[in-house]
Amino acid sequence: MIQVGTTFRVVDNSGARFVRCIKVFPGFNRRYAEIGDVVKVSIKALRTKRRTGLKIKKGEVINAVIVKTKNGLLTHSGDSINFLEKACVVLLSNKGKYVGTRVRGSLPRSFRYTKYLKVLSLASGISYF
Repeated sequence: MIQVGTTFRVVDNSGARFVRCIKVFPGFNRRYAEIGDVVKVSIKALRTKRRTGLKIKKGEVINAVIVKTKNGLLTHSGDSINFLEKACVVLLSNKGKYVGTRVRGSLPRSFRYTKYLKVLSLASGISYF
């Protein structure tokens, strides 16, 4: 589960390395975000190789979709989905477009049933849970 103040990795090729959560969407008093939720993040570190010519800058506030969490997410079949790290994919602020063109690692199959289906097609693999 991701909450305000949590630092986690970015698994796409947007140029950001680490981000920190500022706000959990949707809702007024929502505390935790799970896989598939949108959060507002601040960029804390950039990748060292591609600092010139990036679409994003350090300290910028943008939206992101959570794709991996350490805490398990229960499926309808009773299985639990959990990963070894917390990670997200960066979106442009209000447009819902993706900054990166590739996603490293495998993503859960539950993205097939959300409005972020394109994240699953950009990923290198699908974990069948």
